[in-house]
Amino acid sequence: MTLIDDRNDEQRLTLTLAVVGTDRFLSGWGAAGSGASYAGWACTAETVDEVRRRIIHRSDMGRVRIVSLSGYRPKGEGHCHIYIAEEHR
Repeated sequence: MTLIDDRNDEQRLTLTLAVVGTDRFLSGWGAAGSGASYAGWACTAETVDEVRRRIIHRSDMGRVRIVSLSGYRPKGEGHCHIYIAEEHR
């Protein structure tokens, strides 16, 4: 699993949760290879519900869930990119 995390060292201390979804369109090709493609939006506990409401309505995202980024790493083969929620509205 390839994991790309856009958070800097300071953000890793404050943006400890993420809303993660399985990308229906990018899974199975490109950077994901034959595996799944996941996208996550790092946020705080105070903003996680707002971020989840935004992501759950996206047609490209399936299985949307909230995860702790402390040691988070999806299983299997594929690609996961953690974005900063405030920068990707």
